[in-house]
Amino acid sequence: MSILLETDRLIITEMTMDMAMDVHKNSLDEDIRRFVPDEVFETLEDAKETLEFLISQYGTTEGPLVYALITKDEDKNIGYVQLVPIGEGKWEIGYHVSKVFTGKGYATEAVKAFLPVMAERVGVSEVYGVRLLENIASGRVLEKCGFETFFSGEGAYHDGFYEISKSVWKM
Repeated sequence: MSILLETDRLIITEMTMDMAMDVHKNSLDEDIRRFVPDEVFETLEDAKETLEFLISQYGTTEGPLVYALITKDEDKNIGYVQLVPIGEGKWEIGYHVSKVFTGKGYATEAVKAFLPVMAERVGVSEVYGVRLLENIASGRVLEKCGFETFFSGEGAYHDGFYEISKSVWKM
């Protein structure tokens, strides 16, 4: 396991193939289905295929750059934090904490630690956050991590047009 960084309660680390079952299970909760349906892995095989690709991106600045969140106290894989290229040299933050662990500040803790390290690694001074407006919890995470909203309204999101919010974090 190649650790990127540690926080008070989390180890943020590169993903490995032995995480496939956790990735698969974490992707099946209702929040992922509702808010980021393209990150649902219906089968273990789907999770393994995606993991192979994600692992191949480490050591590059092409992305997506996705890292597992492991709890220090229970050694549980509870989700991920990621930086994803969105074109024109711009990057977007993404994160998910499995439903059982939400509401405990893990996403905020991970994003706060991850952002400056990864922004420097890919050579950017700002990172974007895009969420469905109804995803209030994600909005709170972005706000606590210093993102400032610059757009709320109908916009492109995954497979269609929805009420969204766009924000930006600056180094």
